[in-house]
Amino acid sequence: TEYDFITQSNRFISKFTDDESDSTKVLVLDKDTFAKWFDSIPETEKRWFAANGHREFKDGDILIRTKANEDGIEEVACCLDGPKSSPFSLCSSFSRLPEGKFELFNVLGEEYEYSTEACLSWALATYDYNRFKSKGNAPKFSKHQIVWPKKCDRKKVETIATSMFMVRDLISTPCEYMGPAHLEKVVSDLANEFKAAFRVVKGNDLKENYPMIHAVGRAAGLDREPRLLDITWGDPSHPKVSLVGKGVCYDTGGLSLKSTSNMLLMKKDMGGAAQVLGLARMMMSNDWPIRLRVLVGAVENNVDGGAYRPGDVIYAKNGKTTEVGNTDAEGRLVMGDCLCEASDDYPEIIIDCATLTGAARVALGTDIPAMFCNQDQPANELMDISAKVHDQVWRMPIWEGYKKLLASKIADMNNVSTSGYGGAIVAALYLNEFVGKEASQSGPAEKPLWFHIDFMGFNKSSAPGRPEGGEAMGMRALFAFLEKRYKSD
Repeated sequence: TEYDFITQSNRFISKFTDDESDSTKVLVLDKDTFAKWFDSIPETEKRWFAANGHREFKDGDILIRTKANEDGIEEVACCLDGPKSSPFSLCSSFSRLPEGKFELFNVLGEEYEYSTEACLSWALATYDYNRFKSKGNAPKFSKHQIVWPKKCDRKKVETIATSMFMVRDLISTPCEYMGPAHLEKVVSDLANEFKAAFRVVKGNDLKENYPMIHAVGRAAGLDREPRLLDITWGDPSHPKVSLVGKGVCYDTGGLSLKSTSNMLLMKKDMGGAAQVLGLARMMMSNDWPIRLRVLVGAVENNVDGGAYRPGDVIYAKNGKTTEVGNTDAEGRLVMGDCLCEASDDYPEIIIDCATLTGAARVALGTDIPAMFCNQDQPANELMDISAKVHDQVWRMPIWEGYKKLLASKIADMNNVSTSGYGGAIVAALYLNEFVGKEASQSGPAEKPLWFHIDFMGFNKSSAPGRPEGGEAMGMRALFAFLEKRYKSD
């Protein structure tokens, strides 16, 4: 059945209310305020909590006080699990709340000062992906609500949570329901939501103008052919920002075929596309004074008699040639043509996101995206911001010394390294060949600020607010970085 990713992404809204009547007080406590609260409750309750292992502060714990002379709950104490500023600090305790309607307070009985982060915690705690479950499975927290705090930045909560829900849904959806045509429908719906221009390039037009995208996806079946998806939004006179996403809806590895075990999670290989769509949605919903462009190369890297082969030489949009050393290094080919197209606009900044290399995961693990950037100050700024918003990225070098590893005897370069080392850096060096405009008779070389985010896009196991499945990684950090740069006063 058809699934509306745009409308489904705000399903958390029903878990909030403005109605304060018959609500139960929730006290949000850290280690210090827990001690103060515990000292204030009656001795009989202290003994009961202590006997049940709740005498000391525990991350993510909840303590429920019942009413003295009637049925019902007097108040709930929720212990933070992490810094107050983290959007995940209350996911653990919130997931343990009983059914009901709740208001957030601090130990003094005042509105909780980190109400925006707390509400985002609540929204993320309610996320589940049950599209393919039978109708008998009730939605998570169907009988729970949080009262919107008066000082909460509701717009921020809704903006971030909606995009995170959409990104998670997109990545978690199996390829049978998230092929290139399905992804096209999502991008078209997103463009319509914000009255943005939208175009699709496929068939002979794609083959002639974006030959690397076409080559990677040409072996896919009927109605699953490759395409370029292109959104343009905003005033043409405003600063230009371009987002590029890897939209490999499924990656078999092509003729360099993956093993079954390595293929199982390859529905997530369009995670870069999902993430830039989520980021674009956040930017457009805040109506920043920018000229935004979003480019997604949507393909399936599949196998048939027409599949591209190891040893083939492929032309890129900018005329550079690549010898295919491995058809399982397809994402960088798709991204190359998209980066060429983005560079044609001479934007101030290009940001690309891709589930690109296993090497980045070996270097940084599955939770921290590798960030490559061609300018030091913005790179350092993004690193600092990512720590502050608890969406860590980590810079890795675009070291020219490894460029020799892409050498080809018959083409401008190879799509894989001749070495087994430094794979994430080598992939970034390959992408760098398609960023900006080279010097020509018409003018000097142009190189915009460029960020390349190489990320996992998937939680391999569940944690509070972060269930196993698709995940945005680095998206909130990028949004905060761009907000500081482009938000109107």
